[in-house]
Amino acid sequence: MATQANKGTALITGASSGIGAVYADRLARRGYDLILVARDVKRLTGVAERLAGETGRHVDIVAADLTDKADTRRIEERLRTDRKITMLVNNAGVGATASLIDSDVDQLESMIDLNVTALTRLTAAVVPGFVERGNGIVINISSIVALSPETLNGTYSGTKAYVLNLTQSLHHEVGGKGVQLQAVLPGATSTAFWDRAGLAVEHLPTQIVMTAEDMVDAALVGLDQHELVTIPSLPDAADWERFNTARQHLGPNLSHKLPAARYARGSAAA
Repeated sequence: MATQANKGTALITGASSGIGAVYADRLARRGYDLILVARDVKRLTGVAERLAGETGRHVDIVAADLTDKADTRRIEERLRTDRKITMLVNNAGVGATASLIDSDVDQLESMIDLNVTALTRLTAAVVPGFVERGNGIVINISSIVALSPETLNGTYSGTKAYVLNLTQSLHHEVGGKGVQLQAVLPGATSTAFWDRAGLAVEHLPTQIVMTAEDMVDAALVGLDQHELVTIPSLPDAADWERFNTARQHLGPNLSHKLPAARYARGSAAA
């Protein structure tokens, strides 16, 4: 049984399996009590009972569908009012692999509701309390497709780019007020995500697929190192730094009174 000191409570969405269940396991062993959120009550109960027995932590479960507005509001209220919560892990999400023209737009809208809208509302619910108390952690699970829009479905990529941008923006807003932000960008990870997205993980090259356990363990090391953006598969962190520096370098020239000279009338080649 764990002997870690209590670090407060971590609320984890999508916690019944895969990455979310691994986060639950690792955070319980680090000394966090847990609030596990997902749709599947049976799986949630199994995870909760196992972790409570193995770690001695208090584990609460909340059955909720974060594409349902009423369910999302219930989780928001818990995040606003439960002062024991010291960490939010926004893990719940779905993906898509088909092209836009081959996709069901209603399913894409539901994906946006979960990956973007629910994540935003939960984050907005918890951060003011973290700022008030001068302490708190928000971990947002993005994806490497945030940096690679040509990979998989463009709407899915767009939702994950949103998660990355929101995390970076929030760090700029509240990073100096005791709130730690982290965006985690996994590559292909061996979970049921792929089956739901329409491409069985068994069809992917084995050399690009990481286990959920390795992914979460790496992400938590990145958290300990206070990384704002963690890419578990990236061998050289300097590659990300160069990418991010190039992005920031664009900043001063993204808005001017006049168009760039190359857009002046008559500048186009005949």
